Amino acid sequence: MKLAVWTYEGPPHVGAMRVATAMKGLHYVLHAPQGDTYADLLFTMIERRDHRPPVTYTTFQARDLGSDTAQLFQDACRDAFARFEPQAMIVGASCTAELIQDDPGGLAERMGLPIPVIPLELPSYQRKENFGADETFLQIVRALATPVERSARISCNILGPTALGFRHRDDITELTALLHDIGIDVNVVAPMDAEPADIARLGAAHFNVLLYPETAESAARWLERAHGQRYTKTVPIGVGATRDFLSEVAGITGLPCRADEARLRLPWYARSVDSTYLTGKRVFIFGDATHVRAAARIARDEMGFEVAGLGCYNREFARDIRALAKEFHVDPLITDDYLEVERTIEALQPEMILGTQMERHIGKRLGIPCAVISAPVHVQDFPARYSPQVGFEGANVIFDTWVHPLVMGLEEHLLHMFREDFEFHDAAGPSHHGGHAAPEVPAPEAAPQGEVIWLDAAERELRKIPFFVRGKARRNTETFALSKQLSEISVDTLYEAKAHYAR
Repeated sequence: MKLAVWTYEGPPHVGAMRVATAMKGLHYVLHAPQGDTYADLLFTMIERRDHRPPVTYTTFQARDLGSDTAQLFQDACRDAFARFEPQAMIVGASCTAELIQDDPGGLAERMGLPIPVIPLELPSYQRKENFGADETFLQIVRALATPVERSARISCNILGPTALGFRHRDDITELTALLHDIGIDVNVVAPMDAEPADIARLGAAHFNVLLYPETAESAARWLERAHGQRYTKTVPIGVGATRDFLSEVAGITGLPCRADEARLRLPWYARSVDSTYLTGKRVFIFGDATHVRAAARIARDEMGFEVAGLGCYNREFARDIRALAKEFHVDPLITDDYLEVERTIEALQPEMILGTQMERHIGKRLGIPCAVISAPVHVQDFPARYSPQVGFEGANVIFDTWVHPLVMGLEEHLLHMFREDFEFHDAAGPSHHGGHAAPEVPAPEAAPQGEVIWLDAAERELRKIPFFVRGKARRNTETFALSKQLSEISVDTLYEAKAHYAR
């Protein structure tokens, strides 16, 4: 464990909280010290939920460690049951409380509450948030799912959406409509909006749609073994993946599974005149494994981008991402260290980043456009508007999301056209700040070994190049200068490099 300013995943009890917050009629009693209640803010502030998570904390303090903290936990369980009257309860410990070894599961079992009480064993110092969500959902399913008769019409369960998930709310709506169009009912969506009673009837479905493997693959595998329900392996994010998903569902159900593509616009937009100048853009992709896999395929096959690098932060899927990187002929990056991600992006100098909220900040610092494709995300990625990622409408949303950071609207082109105008030239400074000139930044005196420095005149000339190709021009010029053993880049060097690469 190490301290960090940013983290891609929280401890596993936050994953358990994501499942509890997504469900209804379920309560989570968390043995935790005072201060761990910060996790509530993730849902009320970032996801903008209209209610707090259904979590009761024991909130023991330092002075309680000399007394009976186990009694504190049992009192919290009784109070939670009396106050909230849940259909079921999950109990566990935070990473701090784990050290005092009070065994919440055993303590709750001895209380004899008249509802199912499901203990969670989440190794806080070895695993992280997505594991916590996956393991929590698995234990809930194992405890509550019972054998039931299959539904008369072909139906499925949608497994995986949780609170704090990236566009999970809208993905459910889009996928439910897609399945309805091909004649398949949705039996239960879980954990999102499911009650314990709904978990009990999961077995009525003919198969399961595994929408987010990070949070539901263990449950899907268990349902396949215990209830004979096959589950889908393709996540329908992107045009090709959605078509493959429909083919997979057809193989499971025997239905034709032909969906209406009338609303699909991505393929035509990507081939249109306005989009052809985006072809070949170098992108770096990082996030959770599910969205990275989907984004890589969309980038290469549907947008015409070049994938310059990719990786994920959840090590449970490292093997899959390494295999994907081999297919794309790039080096995989498997890390939860955002500083390592930033160093990789700096080295690759892509023209666009597809990543998380972390990469959005990295992109701002490096001057590289970024589109968010994966959790962790911030409040702006829980929009009030309908904005799915799955299905054909999700493909349209993805096109807009990815293209907008590259295009930046007509005003960027106008600024370039009028670069030498008295109001718009670089020395004038931002017009919306009163046009005050930005202070000149002195050039460094010497370049580190193996690097080159840009002279002031060359930097000014470089800024005349449109922003969406400026990064490539900088890289090419530096490569050219190093090949000529130059330590400084002048305006002449810039144009010599341009002529060299234009041949």
